Amino acid sequence: CGKVLVWPVEFSHWLNIKTILDELVTRGHEVTVLESSASTLIDPNKPLALKFETFPISLTKDDFQNVKKILIETWILVVKDYFWIHLSTMQRLFDQLSVIGIKTCSEVVSNKKLMTKLQESRFDVILADAVGPCGELLAEVLKVPLVYSLSFSPGYLIEKKSGRLSFPPSYVPVMLSELRRPTILVEIMGKAEMWLIRNYWDFSFPRPRLPNVE
Repeated sequence: CGKVLVWPVEFSHWLNIKTILDELVTRGHEVTVLESSASTLIDPNKPLALKFETFPISLTKDDFQNVKKILIETWILVVKDYFWIHLSTMQRLFDQLSVIGIKTCSEVVSNKKLMTKLQESRFDVILADAVGPCGELLAEVLKVPLVYSLSFSPGYLIEKKSGRLSFPPSYVPVMLSELRRPTILVEIMGKAEMWLIRNYWDFSFPRPRLPNVE
C-alpha cells in the first residue's frame, strides 16, 4: 500500500474525488487531504477514514462562503443571459476563482513548516483536481508522481493543451460555448416508431404517407 496526498477542489469536485479516496482507503492506502483553514465543505471533525492536513490562509471562512454564494448565484442566473453576456460573465467568474486559487497555492508552497512536513511524509503520489491548480506544483516540489481527476474544463482547454486529448468541434461542441443544440419536444416526439393517425379520406384530403404511418 502507498501514501497518497490529495489536492482537492470543493463542491461537486470533492464528491467526485472522494469516491476515489474512499476506494483507496478500502484497499489499505493511507490518504491525506490538504485542506485550507477557509474550507467550508470538508469537515475534518467528521468520522472519516481520511486524514486531513489543514493549512492556514489569509482568506477567512466568511470570505470563502461569500465566494461560494456568488458562484452559485452567478451560475444559476448566467444561463438566462444572451450568449455574449453569458461568456463575459463566466469569464469574470473564472477570473475571480483563479485569483483565489493562485493566492491559496502561493500561501501553501510558501509555508516552510508545512512543506517540510510533507517532504518528511514521503508520499508516493499526489492526486489532484485539474481545475484547481497547485497539485502539479506540489508534485514538482515534493518530486512525486501526479495523477489528475477531472470532469471537464471550460472549452476543454486543459484536456486539449495539457492532456493532448482530441476534441474536434465537428464532433464535440466546445464545453460552455452554448453550441450544444438543446433537445426540443418536437424532436423527442419524432422518435416514435409508429404513427396511428385516426382519420379517413372522406374527412380529409388524400396525402402521401411514410412507411411508419397508418
